[in-house]
Amino acid sequence: MKLFQQLLVAPAALGLLAPMAANAADLNINGVSDYASDEDIEQVTSITQFSDVYPTDWAYQALANLIERYGCVAGYPNGSFSGNRAMTRYEAAALLNSCLDSVTELTDDLARLIKEFERELAIIRGRVDGLEARVGELESTQFSTTTKLKGKTVWVAGATRAKGDNFRVIAPGTRDDDGNLVDRPGARNQYNQDWGAFNFSYDLRLGLKTSFTGKDLLFTRLRAGNMGDTSPWDGNGVSLNKLDTAAPGGNGVEVDRLYYRFPVGSNVIIQAGPLTRNTEMMGYKATAYAKGGTKVLDFFGGSLGVPGVWNKETGGGFGAIYTNKNNVSKGNPYFTVAANYVADSGEANDGNPSSGGFMTDNSEGNITSQIAYGNKKWGMALGYRKGQCGAKFRTPTMFTVDDKFGTPCTVDNKKGESVRSGAYSNSWSFNAFWRPDDSSWIPSVSGGVGASYLTGNRHWEHQVIKRSYASWMIGLTWSDVFMDDNAMGFAVGQPQFTYNVDRKNDDSDFIADGGYAKEFWYKYQVTDNISVTPSVYWLSRPWGDNTRNWNGDYKSLGVFGGLVQTTFKF
Repeated sequence: MKLFQQLLVAPAALGLLAPMAANAADLNINGVSDYASDEDIEQVTSITQFSDVYPTDWAYQALANLIERYGCVAGYPNGSFSGNRAMTRYEAAALLNSCLDSVTELTDDLARLIKEFERELAIIRGRVDGLEARVGELESTQFSTTTKLKGKTVWVAGATRAKGDNFRVIAPGTRDDDGNLVDRPGARNQYNQDWGAFNFSYDLRLGLKTSFTGKDLLFTRLRAGNMGDTSPWDGNGVSLNKLDTAAPGGNGVEVDRLYYRFPVGSNVIIQAGPLTRNTEMMGYKATAYAKGGTKVLDFFGGSLGVPGVWNKETGGGFGAIYTNKNNVSKGNPYFTVAANYVADSGEANDGNPSSGGFMTDNSEGNITSQIAYGNKKWGMALGYRKGQCGAKFRTPTMFTVDDKFGTPCTVDNKKGESVRSGAYSNSWSFNAFWRPDDSSWIPSVSGGVGASYLTGNRHWEHQVIKRSYASWMIGLTWSDVFMDDNAMGFAVGQPQFTYNVDRKNDDSDFIADGGYAKEFWYKYQVTDNISVTPSVYWLSRPWGDNTRNWNGDYKSLGVFGGLVQTTFKF
């Protein structure tokens, strides 16, 4: 007998099996007679047939269920239930008989259904047995009970080509025997000779996510690639060639992330580690560009068009993120405030304070902060970064990157002696985005604008002419283009360029450093784990103010890039 059947008849059975502890005077003979005397009484089908049972009675619902679901309740011929009277063994026998009749019918129905679906049930039992076997095998061979492994590899095939004027450029410091400056081959031909070949390379990332409490995260990432100094995709030829997926060279495996993140209360997250990144401790990324797609140039992708603040500095550091997301209704905008410190990975682990160290004058440290407000549909963020001397900038024009780029820690004084520069930088950024509710011809819109201001002591001012940088971008992304999960994107902007110089020995501080970058891509989702993204980009003046002939005339020279990225996720 099934469990529910046993529970159903147990009270009546107990009444039959219990010993007769009561005396004869306790037996209600009249009641027994009333219960069994009328053979023509109909089976009770509704609780409303009882004249003495009311909805306010404590057992009303229980009686209703027994009558309507199982037909297990009979009444007295006078239409009453007499719920306050003690039940005799005769009454128990009558109730038990009624219930057994119903249970027998139910058992017959179940047997018929089991026989009818015998084949389907056998298939289900086989599948369950197979699943149990597979679960057992996974448990015995699983990598770790606390760690998950996720991988991603991107294969890049393509080429770059310089287009425009083939002007001749003076090679700085190169002179012939008569002391005349020696110029080099035309700039266009020189670029194509050094960087114009079709090439095929890869980037591989393996992320280990470990959690000890379910809320914390120990993140370790292994990375390998073959781009490096021999590939234009790592920012060679011109620095703006750098891709978002630019990988290290040499095919060597290295650890490029190692940090621990944990919550403090419900609104604060702390992150620290010997290999952490400042932009990964911002708490909120105010962009929708390439969401659901594949990023191409680093300037538009990882740097959000504002490489002064989003310089992606990686090294030893720590940070805190506050958000009130848990205190607002789902989908509503929320605040995020973040601040962090990161010393460059080459300096943070250096034990010599004159060349490095953690939180020393030579750490090449970055103090980065951001305040953001928004949700998944729209958002905005204001960012700031203070860079110590030597702190990295990202994706500038070649004029900006040439000759004492950024804030060097040492310069030569007027006597030719190497002295401290006292240099540092202040950078700010503003980013915002909006995305439509549904996929349509209307794209998501993302934008960013930023600037950096450099300063130092009088020795720095004597040696470095570049004072201020700026950049901006606008990106459009269309979702589900032609097919679900496919995406398309276009972006335009001015990568980081110098807009303010101070030439001590020249009355003219004019520069023409700004140029434009444009990219267009389409991501085709082959399977859930494989996508192919063909793309093209154009850099109008990547040499910036260096785009000049030997006599100083400004020329036109840009770089065209075409590539296909194939992404595998596992």
